[in-house]
Amino acid sequence: MKLYADLPGRRTLQMLADLGVFFWAAGWAWVGRLVHDATLELAAPGETLQDAGSGFRDQMGRAGAAVGDVPLVGEQLSEPFQRAGSAGTTIEQAGTDLVTAVQQLALLLGWVTALVPILIVGLFWAFLRGRFVRRATAAQRFIDSAADLDLFALRAMATQPMAKIARISDDPTGAWRARDPEVVRALALLELRDSGLRPPAPLPAASR
Repeated sequence: MKLYADLPGRRTLQMLADLGVFFWAAGWAWVGRLVHDATLELAAPGETLQDAGSGFRDQMGRAGAAVGDVPLVGEQLSEPFQRAGSAGTTIEQAGTDLVTAVQQLALLLGWVTALVPILIVGLFWAFLRGRFVRRATAAQRFIDSAADLDLFALRAMATQPMAKIARISDDPTGAWRARDPEVVRALALLELRDSGLRPPAPLPAASR
């Protein structure tokens, strides 16, 4: 598998792009964490309700226990305090529900804030890198020597812009059929550059 181009300039750009995507993801993960923590601050009223409800229930419980020791009427006197204490439990539960809801909201907002931009850029980057890897890996199997340039020259005539081909030869098809080494190599270089591959060394003059 060929991950990076042979050409130094393009390979450097690919590495910089990979680093850029990494820092982009890290940056948005940090922003998502900030959003999560900021949203959690909304749970402060719920925590206050929890403390107030718990404190009120404990106070009513202690008061009920104190009057419960009164002879004859202690049980009747402690009952209102016990009922009031149950109200404190209700207040505490309301606070707990509010805190839980805020925690869930903070988690959702944090993930959404981080993942949406990461996925948008990450999927685009993965598509481009995957396309390059597939193309370069496949092309690498056909470029063992200068004798393999015919295939890339033919592909260049089928896929490269006409303006680029015209700058190489007025009759590229005829030159390719005649196996003109200069034209074939120039055409192949167009395709090889797009695939990120370095061309093989030219054949010696006697081998042509």
